Formats: sequence, structure tokens, C-alpha cells
Amino acid sequence: MSESLVRFRAALLSDCRWAPVGSGESGAEVFRSADGSRYAKCADPGGVADLALERDKIVWLGSHDMPGPRVLDWRDGDDGACLVTSAVPGVPADAVSGETLGRAWESIADTVRRLHEVPTEQCPFDRGLARMFAMAQDVVVRGAVHTEFLPEEQQGTPPTVLLTRLAGELEPRMTQEFAEAVVCHGDLCLPNIILDPETHTVAGFVDLGRLGIADPYADIALLLANSRESWQDERRAEQADRTFAARYGIELDADRQRFFLHLDPLTWG
Repeated sequence: MSESLVRFRAALLSDCRWAPVGSGESGAEVFRSADGSRYAKCADPGGVADLALERDKIVWLGSHDMPGPRVLDWRDGDDGACLVTSAVPGVPADAVSGETLGRAWESIADTVRRLHEVPTEQCPFDRGLARMFAMAQDVVVRGAVHTEFLPEEQQGTPPTVLLTRLAGELEPRMTQEFAEAVVCHGDLCLPNIILDPETHTVAGFVDLGRLGIADPYADIALLLANSRESWQDERRAEQADRTFAARYGIELDADRQRFFLHLDPLTWG
């Protein structure tokens, strides 16, 4: 590790102006500045490539007039790397009431659609089904599936069985993806959508490590399923689904939603 990186990482661990806030993908350490304006993510050598890719995705997203963090600093060396980004001012969408989320819902749909309208030929990042299914195979083979991420009705089913079921649908799903691929966030759950608390509009997307070209339902399925935890009841959730679909401009495909909801949990491990 370069001397400047050693000092920087040591400062994060000892300086009261930075506080640890958990870990990111690949086990990276995440810190937040005391004033809330910056985040730092530090990775060991095995996670440097992923962290550098996340840096590149943040820069790329910002260059396409999409709201999100900015890269403030990057340091790397033989023993790891640190990425410092600006925070997106606002409140995570999972931290607001159902009523407030409802007021922001059309803005969320509009911003997702705007992301999905970025021309795919301008995006160098791939998060398509071939890559995601290969990730799922690796996680399942290693026995690393987080069963708590699975739908409740699947938690007693061996992951190998779940993966085999999805494999039977893979070919037609890849055909759909080829025809309709868009630039996806890749982990579009409410904590990764920051809202302006005054205007109830989207202030930005965060946690961009999975951004890339994929089937739009990779985002849509996760967002609609995750938001269900915020609505008062199933009737309100179904109304929100209809509102999203109308604003986005689609007829929702329940089978396609289900496929991506069942695949996503198998890719984390």
C-alpha cells in the first residue's frame, strides 16, 4: 500500500471525523464523514477491481446527467484502495413514511425511466442475464447463498433446486433481454434511492456497483417488491404498481417480475 494510502486508511480508523457505517460488496469497509458530506470505501487487494469498477460507474452515470454521488478521491496501492465520494443530500426512500413515499412515487418512476432511456450503446458495463446467472451458479456451488434474502416460501428449498428451476426459463428470458435491454441500476431497492425531503423528488441513486446493461425487470421487479414493505396494505401496493407502470409506460409482466425476484437473491454471496 502506498504511504499516502496507509495514512489515509489509518486516519479513517482513528479520526473522530469519520465513522464506520458497515461494509460494502466484497467486504469493503465503509466510512461516513461526521458532517455527512462524504463516504469512503476501502477495499483489500481482492476487492480493488470491484471498487475501481464502482468508481468508473459513478463517473459514467454523472456524465449522463443522472443524479448520484461524485468521485472526490481515489487512492490505491499494493495492499488495497480507497474511494471517496460525495454523499447525495436527502433521505433514503426506505426511511420515509408510506405517505411520503407515495408523494415521491411518480418522481421515482420518472427517474427510473430516465435512467433506462440512456442509450445502451453509450454504456460500457454489462449486468445481463448471462453474467448474473453465472454469478448465481458460483454462489450456489460455493454454498454461499444468504437464505434470509430468499422469498419466505423458498427458504426451505435447496438453492440447487431453485437455480435449476430458473435455468429452465433462461433461454426465453435472455431473448426478452436482448430485445429490451436498458441501462439498469442493478440493485434498485429503496435504500439506494435518495429523496429530497422538501420536494419529494429523487435527489439521486447510490450504491452503483451493479449498474450496467440488463433487462429492465432486473430493476423494476426489485423496486416494486421492496416498496411493498412501505405501503399500508396490499391494496395500496397494487395501486402503487399500477401507478409505476402507467408512469413508466408498460404493462407489468408478473412472470418476468417473479423470475428476477427469484434470481437476485442467488447472486449475493
